[in-house]
Amino acid sequence: MAARNVKIRHDEETRAKIQTSQLLNRLQDHVFGKCDLSATQVRAAEICLRKTIPDLTATEMTAEVVHSFAQVPAVMSKEDWLRTRGDPKLIEHVAEEPKPKDPNSKLN
Repeated sequence: MAARNVKIRHDEETRAKIQTSQLLNRLQDHVFGKCDLSATQVRAAEICLRKTIPDLTATEMTAEVVHSFAQVPAVMSKEDWLRTRGDPKLIEHVAEEPKPKDPNSKLN
């Protein structure tokens, strides 16, 4: 395999992610008995991980919530309506007859 002509340059964030994954791999190997780490090494790895991986800590939020509701009026009887508002002029809905299609129109 030929050597690369253009070298890959990782930014600082990518390098931190790679280092974090290496620390996690090392700690997992220690947990599963594949390698031995001293207490100092485990503590140092923990400190480094806290700088790159956010801790999932519980946070308590307090807020005052005010609900505003509209008051719905009570339903009036027909007699109360006629007495207070008078006889409304009711317009019955009349269906329009369909118009004949214009043979010259493009939108039929």
